Amino acid sequence: MNKRLYVDFHILQTVPPSCINRDDTGSPKTAVYGGVTRARVSSQAWKHAMRADFAENARLDVGKRTKKVADLVKEQILALAPEADADKLAKKALDSAGIKNDDKGTKALFFMSTAQAKALAELAVAGSTDKKEYQKALKAAPSMDMALFGRMVADDPSLNYDAAAQVAHSISTHAVQNEYDYFTAVDDCQAEDNAGAGHLGTVEYNSSTLYRYATVNVMELAGQLGAEQAAETVRAFGEAFLFSMPTGKQNSFANRTLPDAVYVTIREDQPVNLCGAFERAVPRSTQGYTEPSKAALAQYAQQMYSSFAEAPAQTLPWAVVWRHWLRRRRQKPCWTHWKRLSGTHLPEMRWGNGNAVASAGSAFAGVGCGLQI
Repeated sequence: MNKRLYVDFHILQTVPPSCINRDDTGSPKTAVYGGVTRARVSSQAWKHAMRADFAENARLDVGKRTKKVADLVKEQILALAPEADADKLAKKALDSAGIKNDDKGTKALFFMSTAQAKALAELAVAGSTDKKEYQKALKAAPSMDMALFGRMVADDPSLNYDAAAQVAHSISTHAVQNEYDYFTAVDDCQAEDNAGAGHLGTVEYNSSTLYRYATVNVMELAGQLGAEQAAETVRAFGEAFLFSMPTGKQNSFANRTLPDAVYVTIREDQPVNLCGAFERAVPRSTQGYTEPSKAALAQYAQQMYSSFAEAPAQTLPWAVVWRHWLRRRRQKPCWTHWKRLSGTHLPEMRWGNGNAVASAGSAFAGVGCGLQI
């Protein structure tokens, strides 16, 4: 049985003038990489967008990260026993579980799944005084996003969950220089003899072709959620990573785009971030940045696979698969077969149509091994 199985997602995505992730001064976030300034979107920003995408999917069990965890337990108590003193029982349940809570909530944000809140409520309504049972309830049944992104409880490390997913900060494949938009707003009710603006301001922005990377440890996920739910969670993660977008200044820039290229690998050794393809910034040209970035990524991947890293167990070049995943959002999901890769009883998962993928011409043709389903 193979104890290692990772799904790596590599995305190239062009974003028009925008400020989707800004720092404390309101400037688009940047990073110096390869000696030049790059556009940057933090992993936290993109994970927040992904969790929002998860929450819109009724089929997914999504947890809540809040200081008001007592309200989550209280809601479940009222569902079980409408006449009970829900506030008192909720506080008792959290105290018994070792979670410090007062009128303002917990000291720090706490990640709790619906199943955990319900389990605590059932113990409280039943009048249980066994603290071990409360702690056991809070440790069991994590939500899918909790298993993906982890949970840290400083007061009780036994409640921690290791994250099965890692998301890198997205960086531009080329150098960027931020620009400024000077804008005015007109007072609709100002006097006719006043031609001035009611408000003046500036917005800083940039545009870029981003390299985005994320990876999921499938075996870690299966250990926490079970094989079937792990398979569904990987699919949901991939879909959210592809289609989500942080919402910073979205009304001012309408910058929602889709990826230009998606390259997915299934690895049995370790995750491999291919950001080294852009350590030397893609040079400016009249041909744009997207096509040179695709070529640089394909060349770097081939170089890595022929020298330092093993080729992936499977690769999914997405020139044609992209259309199938778009169709998947309106139809029943397709799955790629994991079972013969992992040696576990993970259910069949298909990412797009196998025949279409096998015959697809793409920027990544010849990189690693071809997809075989």
